[in-house]
Amino acid sequence: MEQGIANVKSLTGSLALDTIVSGLLTLIVCYIAIRIVKTVVAKALGKANKLDVPVKNLITKAVTFVLWALTIIIVAGAFGINSASLVALLSVVGLALSMSVQGLLSNFFSGILLLINRPFKEGDYIEAGDKAGTVKNIGFFNTTINSLDNVSMVVPNGDLTGATVKNYSREPLRRVDMTFNTSYDVSTADAKAAILDAIGKDARILSDPAPFVRLGEYKDSTVEYIVRVWCKNADYWDVHFDLNENVREAFAANGVAMSYQHVNVHVIDK
Repeated sequence: MEQGIANVKSLTGSLALDTIVSGLLTLIVCYIAIRIVKTVVAKALGKANKLDVPVKNLITKAVTFVLWALTIIIVAGAFGINSASLVALLSVVGLALSMSVQGLLSNFFSGILLLINRPFKEGDYIEAGDKAGTVKNIGFFNTTINSLDNVSMVVPNGDLTGATVKNYSREPLRRVDMTFNTSYDVSTADAKAAILDAIGKDARILSDPAPFVRLGEYKDSTVEYIVRVWCKNADYWDVHFDLNENVREAFAANGVAMSYQHVNVHVIDK
């Protein structure tokens, strides 16, 4: 405690007029230098096309913080304040603050990792733990995600860096996986032909990679066919639902009986 009081006294020693003038001039020079450095950094970041806007903002704020921290130390020295004592006092205050805001600091550094590693960007649809939705904003402490029913969720960045993140928007193509069930009375050739007929009617389904249609499993009362088709990422859900409808119509048009899990009861008269 006594040491802290001594530090404060050493910081607030008597100031002569020439010392005040020197300190003010130093402050003005440092302010001009900060403006120049920030302008140079902004121009350099403007040419860095590979960096996202959030990363550029982070770099700009970090540079500004460092410059002002140096300015405080330099101006304090110009006013005759013991810089070593100032640094020591700031270190103590910084340690106390860091201990009281550990959660915030964890989320802050997690936000930096998200901006650097870029597992997702704004506009991507992601799934992380029990959270899923479209990324609306990546902040330094939290990320805002909108669910499919347009509910806004503010998720701490620490939760995202600690979870397995599935990014459904990163790749240009996406595979639609589906299964269809037919009666045992339907031949494999007829079932596959009807499914391929439905696939061929949707121009959004790609021919390369080629559609996959194979008999997958014999179940208790149905025969299951596995269907895998590729489309552009943006067309995924439209292809998914339309293929469901088109296969049903193709089955009806080709006399393919759909089936479901059921139990046949045979009554034997004695």
